[in-house]
Amino acid sequence: MLDIQNLSKVYETKTGTVTGVDNVSLTIAEGEVFGIVGYSGAGKSSLLRCINLLERPTSGSIVVNDRDITKLSTEELRKARLKIGMIFQHFHLISQKTVGDNIAFALKAARVPKGKRQERVKELLSMVGLSDKIDVYPSQLSGGQKQRVGIARALANNPSILLCDEATSALDPNTTLSILHLLKKINRELNITIVLITHEMDVVKEICDRMAVMQDGRVIEEGSVYDIFSNPKTALAQEFISSVVSFHVPDAILKEVKGSLVKVLFKGKVAGQGIISDTIAKYHVRGNFLHGTIEYIQDQPLGLFLMELNGEQANVEKAIAYMEERGAHVEVIDNVL
Repeated sequence: MLDIQNLSKVYETKTGTVTGVDNVSLTIAEGEVFGIVGYSGAGKSSLLRCINLLERPTSGSIVVNDRDITKLSTEELRKARLKIGMIFQHFHLISQKTVGDNIAFALKAARVPKGKRQERVKELLSMVGLSDKIDVYPSQLSGGQKQRVGIARALANNPSILLCDEATSALDPNTTLSILHLLKKINRELNITIVLITHEMDVVKEICDRMAVMQDGRVIEEGSVYDIFSNPKTALAQEFISSVVSFHVPDAILKEVKGSLVKVLFKGKVAGQGIISDTIAKYHVRGNFLHGTIEYIQDQPLGLFLMELNGEQANVEKAIAYMEERGAHVEVIDNVL
């Protein structure tokens, strides 16, 4: 388990002090994939570097497997860091060394005996699907392959926690998806806790169990990915989610709306129960769909629809009440434009 309590990081600059992390507390369970989302300058990278003490926190505690690593001696910290792997956005591979030697370098730094390094390198390359690249150099690899080498290197010393610093930001969408699937596979098979920072909500939606939203060095919202997607409580979370699930409808279409404009949210099993068709048939209203989608988050459906309901006002009101009785959340939008 990773337990962060009241963590702050203050930087001294020529013009004064800057707070990078402001009294952050997070508890991340063993084997969890936890996403930290925020724009540039939100403090997420500073927080990540504090977790493995690449940055020494100004105050607060970081407890990894029941040990507060902020209180360890230099030698104790060196050993503790071996159990915290790090994956970087820009790979940080040594260009003069082969793929195999890049991974072996991490083992050498951990003082693994030379005779055991090659076997471990082959095992790691097989795990990330690059067994045939052991003798090639980083310049001969694609971006996705370089990141796979970075993942193998981060796993070299059997870490219990894997920190991912914008690990997919430099990759194209298809490669990003393959890397995320690899990380999820590693998480499930090795039970490694993954802490992933990103500004891309698609990344969080794809593999994270829970998430936190950061702004100005603080955590402003935290919860399961499904709960935050279905009911974001802060404006920033809503903004991030709109990048994945958009309800934008052209003004020209909205101007034609004559009936009641409603936004309908279906969570979990309710999304597959045909509630809208039942409602239309039961109360003799007409439904005009303007926008709609079903997203799958943590293998659970989340249905989001924008529709116009036409008919007698009493029937429209009964239809809305009926959908809510069936488990949907219905919001009537008064100001169309």
